[in-house]
Amino acid sequence: MTAVKRLYPFIACLAIMFSVGAIVVGQLVPDPYLDPLNVTVSEYAVADRGGVTEVAMVVLGLGSLALLGGLRAAGAPVRGVPERLLMVWSGALVVAAVIPTTPIGADLTLTAQIHWYVSIAAFVSLPVAAALLVPRLAADADWKPVARVVEWLALAGGLGVLAITYVALPGERVLIGLVERLLLGAEVALLGVLAAWLVRLWWIRTVGKAVNFTTYHRFLANGS
Repeated sequence: MTAVKRLYPFIACLAIMFSVGAIVVGQLVPDPYLDPLNVTVSEYAVADRGGVTEVAMVVLGLGSLALLGGLRAAGAPVRGVPERLLMVWSGALVVAAVIPTTPIGADLTLTAQIHWYVSIAAFVSLPVAAALLVPRLAADADWKPVARVVEWLALAGGLGVLAITYVALPGERVLIGLVERLLLGAEVALLGVLAAWLVRLWWIRTVGKAVNFTTYHRFLANGS
């Protein structure tokens, strides 16, 4: 990997950690009277005058692109549909951050409808990408150890998509905030697992090889 590509795993990990922290802060700052169990993250973002939540979404989207770049550079089996779905996830996050929804109780505008559709694209694309990756990861020696974890997180994400669809339509938004946060938690956890394992592989392939190479030459020197 080139010098820039070697940074992708670390950029992805830092972006994910920053986004999680910023989103938590964004949920606490806007208005103590907003109920996180019944208010979506997007609606919190509208009330967040500091823009912390939007920044977190953009950083997470860009960090997801860095993760994708790192996966490709490391030879992970992401080519094809999973790769495109990860790009949809990343782009949808950025667009949803730039184009906000309407405040709570206001009528849906055109921009709010765009925000709604790209949010759906983000929610759906990542679990589907993970589901498609599971058999590929299981067949790859480097990624097989995390295949089962990815499978469980993909299942959790899929169930979350079904749950939020029900809550948003016939469920009349009851506990929609809780359901959405659980879904986002599963999806961010999925990104975190892939990013952390990518860092581990990078460490083994670079630092590990360097240490083994040095040890081997010391052994030859001592032997001679």
